[in-house]
Amino acid sequence: MSTTTNFKRIALVAVAALGMGVLSSVPAQASVANLTLTVANGTAVNGKADSSNAAVLTVAGLVDTGLSDSITVTFIQKDITANTAAIARLSYLDTSTGSSSSTLVSSTRGAYTAGVKVAATAGTSDSKLASAAPFVIHSTEASYVGAKFIVQLESKTAGLNTAGVFTYTALVSSYAGATLVSSTSSDFTITIAALASASETVDSSKSTAFLGAGSSAATADAAVSVEATASATTHATLSVRTYNASSVAAPESITVSISGAGLLKTGSVTGTSLVIASNGGSGTSNGDISVLADGRAGVGTITVKTTTATFSNKSITFYAKAAKTITATVGTPLLKVGTNAKAVRGVAVDANGVAWTGTAYIVASSATDALVGGSATTPVQCDSYDTTNARHNCPVTTLTTGTAKFKIIDAATVALATATSNEITVTVTAATAASVKVEFDKATYAPNERAMIYVTPLDAAGKAMQSAAYTQLFTSAGISVNGALSYTGTVTTADSLTAVASLTTAEQTSSTSRTRAGSFGFTVYMPSSGGTVTLTATGGASLPLAAQTVNGVTATATVTDSGAAALAAVTALATTVASLKTLITTLTNLVLKIQKKVKA
Repeated sequence: MSTTTNFKRIALVAVAALGMGVLSSVPAQASVANLTLTVANGTAVNGKADSSNAAVLTVAGLVDTGLSDSITVTFIQKDITANTAAIARLSYLDTSTGSSSSTLVSSTRGAYTAGVKVAATAGTSDSKLASAAPFVIHSTEASYVGAKFIVQLESKTAGLNTAGVFTYTALVSSYAGATLVSSTSSDFTITIAALASASETVDSSKSTAFLGAGSSAATADAAVSVEATASATTHATLSVRTYNASSVAAPESITVSISGAGLLKTGSVTGTSLVIASNGGSGTSNGDISVLADGRAGVGTITVKTTTATFSNKSITFYAKAAKTITATVGTPLLKVGTNAKAVRGVAVDANGVAWTGTAYIVASSATDALVGGSATTPVQCDSYDTTNARHNCPVTTLTTGTAKFKIIDAATVALATATSNEITVTVTAATAASVKVEFDKATYAPNERAMIYVTPLDAAGKAMQSAAYTQLFTSAGISVNGALSYTGTVTTADSLTAVASLTTAEQTSSTSRTRAGSFGFTVYMPSSGGTVTLTATGGASLPLAAQTVNGVTATATVTDSGAAALAAVTALATTVASLKTLITTLTNLVLKIQKKVKA
């Protein structure tokens, strides 16, 4: 064998030996392959930070259990400045691979012994805080393993009413036995959306602005009329409240101004235009603006808006201290002996024509009038101004029957009065009923139309009488009716017209309430079909014998049948057409005769 050949053989043996040496240096454990980490952010809507809204961490990889491969999962805090009291917890949710039966998840990683898999040392029901010992994923065999974990905020201590974004970092590592092989990480967030009730977005449809009289917060608009004399007194209060869609207070800047008469005031600031940084929402006084008189008579128009809401204008009337004119009228045609409320009415205006709503007084014109209607030297205060009817209503307490003259003044004494009304005459009577009349308020009605039946006691002269409570105007049978009347929309019943033992007649006539002075009114609804409705009654024991005639009190009304009326209209039209046809034929014949004579 040549030397060259020997060297070649030696070289081959060396190479083989080196190759075996390299192979024998491979580690006894294999690393995890295909390690992946996927995160899904959590969103807690309206503060509901439960598992359905938690962040989800999905981890997967390929392990060789014979070599004790494993994957660890944990997380750390990154940014929780939105609420540093927030506590997040990591919990095992479920396996995430097809071979889930071979995937094991442990709460901690057991001690490693070469050739022995990692031991499971605790159950997976445990939850872990940030930076705590990790969960461990491993397997009973070489297989793909994977698991899902959730991270959610602890609802009892996280202060979930604090909206914000909480950021964390998921840490996933793979181990070959006890040796760390690789790591990966990914940030994820849990977002706490603000509670709807905590929203500071103003809903203009829920927000309000009210102007009320006096210094208290207003909860509804009121017609405010006050004296124009300059004063620091709060005559009216404008209350502005802004709310979110949940009707919870949502503070917002407001701007308010007044044109014409009057001033605005908030805190120590007074002016015609004010800006308030925040009205504070419901229940605070920051949104209450005072309205003051500045000495000018007239109407003050108030405009008010917030950053997002604009409200309808408000108005306040400032009247001069003294009235210029007062117009008096009789409210109650016939007074009874004694107290008569709202007997006389007065409409007053100041020099600018603005309604004067101050305190008015009524006084008898002379000592003679006072003998019937009250004191001539001590005026009687009228009621507070009636904003609904725009007038003063004044009482008269009469002493005896007869007539008396009165005036309305704008002061507590005649000497101090600036304005005095025209003189009106009231009539006081104490007549007794000699008869009674029953009548409908109309002669003809549509089917089911509302009607009034008036019962009116009459004196010996056949005239209406003073308001009073009258008993036994009819017998106990009351008023009978031949038609199917109904009462205030209910089923037909005779109770309303038979319950007539005691009837109190009205003092005044009112188109709103449909009352008639000196009468008692029943509200009824007419039958649904056409015909004549007849009322009959017998005078009662309180009337003279001559008026106690059986069926001596009657009234009738007609209900028009719409079908019959239509038929009658058609018939009338047909008759008219026939008449026109006859007329046309006659005219045609006349024209023909004239033509013949002309040709002849």
